[in-house]
Amino acid sequence: MENHTIVTLKKGEGRTIKAGGAWIFDNEIDTITGTFTNGDIVVVHDFDGYPMGRGFINQNSKIRIRMMTRKADQLIDDNFLRMRVQNAWDYRKQVMAGGNDNVSAAGETDTAGEACEAGIGRTGRPDLNCCRVIFGEADFLPGITVDKYADVLVVECLALGMEQFKVKIVELLKEVLAADGINIRGVYERSDANERKKEGLPKVKGFIGAEFDTNVEIVENAVHYMVDVENGQKTGFFLDQKYNRLAMQRICKGKRVLDCFTHMGTFALNAGIAGASEVTGLDISEYAVKQATENAKRNNLSDTVKFRVANVLDELPRLAADGEKYDVVILDPPAFTKSREATKNAIKGYREINMKGLKLVKDGGFLATCSCSHFMTQELLAKTVKEAARATHKRLRQVEFRTQGPDHPILWANSANVPESYYLKFFIFQVVDEK
Repeated sequence: MENHTIVTLKKGEGRTIKAGGAWIFDNEIDTITGTFTNGDIVVVHDFDGYPMGRGFINQNSKIRIRMMTRKADQLIDDNFLRMRVQNAWDYRKQVMAGGNDNVSAAGETDTAGEACEAGIGRTGRPDLNCCRVIFGEADFLPGITVDKYADVLVVECLALGMEQFKVKIVELLKEVLAADGINIRGVYERSDANERKKEGLPKVKGFIGAEFDTNVEIVENAVHYMVDVENGQKTGFFLDQKYNRLAMQRICKGKRVLDCFTHMGTFALNAGIAGASEVTGLDISEYAVKQATENAKRNNLSDTVKFRVANVLDELPRLAADGEKYDVVILDPPAFTKSREATKNAIKGYREINMKGLKLVKDGGFLATCSCSHFMTQELLAKTVKEAARATHKRLRQVEFRTQGPDHPILWANSANVPESYYLKFFIFQVVDEK
């Protein structure tokens, strides 16, 4: 709720928000004038009284204030939230590639290779079947994300102050989508991440509104998936790799492909639909492999795309010992680090997995490798992969460097990007033996 509490920063502090970020940490605050309840909207002043905007406060969290607006006199009301939601949706309509329904003007089905990667596709419509429609701080709605899977929304709220706005944001988003002819049949909440504990919040999982079938079929890059928004990882599916998967289609036709940490089979199925001769997907989760196998059937790819349960770190050396070689190896591991303190050990993990992957790539083949941790910077990942190549006597030629999809925008500050919004780094290399 709104109140008249004023939070004043220490002299020389507030560097994050002065640079364009959205967070004020507990050690940056000098004084708090007025009374408040955790979650209230407060006014923030610099040390000299200069107004810096409004945000919600939470004394349970080291991130003491998350900024909602840079205007100190701006009311955080329904009109404000509608503006934020409308802006987020309008942005997606402009940046998401077209042609997701895979039907050309002549009524013929587009092949995967014909999918447009940027702008409006062959159908002349943006690809909004599945995408992230609200991405927290990068959409100036800190602490909340909303993903759209066909006609279902999945909400994740990780900040106490955003709890009071969560249902209203959902209602407004449904209205905004309805104005574009998109009717949402159900909303599911997946606020079950451990980060909630840092905010003094319990984990929450369940329906917002009426219950519905939580298995949802989506289409991405001409590939069909069944997404389980109730039990899948995160909000059910990793939407951020969409155009990276599409980029791999260009180099997988006729190739033998190994997809490591396959999850629901996403990279493997993109390789298969692009015409790969043989695709193997590995994942340690039996549930994930079962889902991936069903998705292969759904796309009539069961003959060429196979999945099996395996610990990738153990399986890759075994494959190398058996003399296996692949035209394309894809490494999409889970985040090896979720804290700055654990980054040193994470570097060892990334180096090890890339060394093992490189040994399986044929001379002249391709390696796709990535990190989804914002602590593993682009420079640090590049250095780590370079060390892995040196250790395995491989030469790398960079084909592409990519990040997360544009529906997960990277918020830039005055001198650099806001690191929490820039987390996915994705390299494609040609791998050449030293000769």
